[in-house]
Amino acid sequence: MIHPKRDAETAIVPEQREPTSLRIIKLSDKAIIPTKGSLFAASHDIYALTDGLVPAKGTTMVETGIAIGLQEGTYGRLAARSGMASKMGIAVGGGVIDADYTREIKVIL
Repeated sequence: MIHPKRDAETAIVPEQREPTSLRIIKLSDKAIIPTKGSLFAASHDIYALTDGLVPAKGTTMVETGIAIGLQEGTYGRLAARSGMASKMGIAVGGGVIDADYTREIKVIL
């Protein structure tokens, strides 16, 4: 293994990343603004507006109470959390959010 030279003038530090900014509109007072779980998280976590159940072998639509503004030429993607998928067997369906979609984000589980 090759190690970079270290001396008093050279320090190895984690890459500094600019904070990611999203344009978010809360459509409900109960809505929670998306968050990042860690500095190097690939994406934001979004939250259900209310509690609910996913029927066995069925689907449900979960409201988030938020709308997002995406830059032209980009899209949003909804994906299952690893723990939710592996421990509970819950998958996300219809996960693409187009840049021109400006209504409430709803998640199909």
